[in-house]
Amino acid sequence: MSQKMDKKRAVSPTRKENYSEWFQECVKVSQLAEPSMVRGCMIFKPHGCALWEEMKGQLDARFKQLRVKNVYMPLFIPVKELGKEAEHIEGFAKECAVVTHHRLILDSEGKLVVDPEAKMEEPYVVRPTSELLFGDAMSRWIHSYRDLPMLLNQWANVVRWEMRTRPFLRTAEFLWQEGHTAHATKEEANQFAQKMLGEYARFVRDVLAISVVEGKKPESEKFPGANITYTIEAMMQDGKALQAGTSHDLGQNFAKASMIRFTDQEGAIQFAHTTSWGVTTRLIGALMMVHGDDDGAVLPPRVSPIHVGVVPFLMKEGDSSVILGFIDRLRGALESKNYHGSPIRVEVDFSDDRASEKAWRFKKMGIPHLIQIGMKEVSENRITLVERDLLDAPKEILQAGDYIEKVVDLLDKMQSRMFQNSKEFREKQTFFAHTRAQAVTFLENEVGFVECFIAQDSAIEKELKEKYSVTVRCIPLETCEKTAPCIFSGKPGQKALLAKAY
Repeated sequence: MSQKMDKKRAVSPTRKENYSEWFQECVKVSQLAEPSMVRGCMIFKPHGCALWEEMKGQLDARFKQLRVKNVYMPLFIPVKELGKEAEHIEGFAKECAVVTHHRLILDSEGKLVVDPEAKMEEPYVVRPTSELLFGDAMSRWIHSYRDLPMLLNQWANVVRWEMRTRPFLRTAEFLWQEGHTAHATKEEANQFAQKMLGEYARFVRDVLAISVVEGKKPESEKFPGANITYTIEAMMQDGKALQAGTSHDLGQNFAKASMIRFTDQEGAIQFAHTTSWGVTTRLIGALMMVHGDDDGAVLPPRVSPIHVGVVPFLMKEGDSSVILGFIDRLRGALESKNYHGSPIRVEVDFSDDRASEKAWRFKKMGIPHLIQIGMKEVSENRITLVERDLLDAPKEILQAGDYIEKVVDLLDKMQSRMFQNSKEFREKQTFFAHTRAQAVTFLENEVGFVECFIAQDSAIEKELKEKYSVTVRCIPLETCEKTAPCIFSGKPGQKALLAKAY
């Protein structure tokens, strides 16, 4: 075997050995999260929390440019109120956590137990989503056409009591943003739903460096109670799909359930047309599964909480002040540079660990640039650079001034490489099936996206799910007007993507 193949990796098993276990271990070694004492819930470690905060900050700024305003809705929803949206809540009913008591007491053995006398007259559900709460508020806040459009969003946590959980992808509690809007016409509502989908797609492509397909969900896969669900679908390194964000045209369904009405310009009472849209901490899972390698995370520069990690090679004996002074000046120069609206973020590891351990830690965390500086570098006024996505390439030796001058361009080139790799992989693993036999052969032997013409038929979708564990991920927006005979039934069909999915 070559030395490269023999190289020890930080994550075991590797992606090729067991992709599912690799992902779980990758989350750990990258210092993003760890399991909590509550089944199915996780603790965001500082690095993971900083990554989510960076995503949240950039998305929030985008929303505000669209005149969306933030609010916060309560954590609890009265169970009796959920019946107002029967079709919607049916999709979440089996995952609801219900609060039935309001007090604990000590039993005869001194243990804390639920007080049976403290049963609540009315149980509450811990929000699985907040449509009902937004609807209730909008019904009181909207009176006339002058109040429209109303564009609201909240950053919050929700609970869906999943039985099988996986960090960032499917947890009992997760963080997200949940946008809700009300409009005077169905055209305005649909346009806004598609606008938000486009905003998500641009963010995921431009910031997270993930190639996605924008599409419309088939009837069987749309959000409970929605007229239309729009989605962005990404491909992970194992060829499976991940729904990275959704935007829903809710029509007047939720407005009628919550009595969101307004007086139009002619004085008539009308029901509003509403939308909802959201992305979650699942985006961190997508980042890991699209870009991560067998040494941990690989973070795109435009979202990384740290752009440059500096490893000092300090002298065991003697004065290290010259090295530290050099690092301090380098750090100041880098932090004065503007990178897409914010200063370049630099972290220097001053711990007592060996330099190799410090470098290893930065690599596992996915920091885009690793800078090594010792007495030799200082004497020659240079730095040793390792770019995280080129980990197996030779180290680069650069003059310190040249690096400071080029750092923004170098980070952008890394961002571009990462997106291009994602795009090329998705395109390579997408197969266009002209016939049923071609589709079946691919589904039985390969993992990726199958592009084909298919009719929206529950029998076909059931067969795909039961035989091949495949669902219709979306009808791509760029080709949704194209029609041709369904390769499974011969009926009129639309071009769609089929895939196994998370």
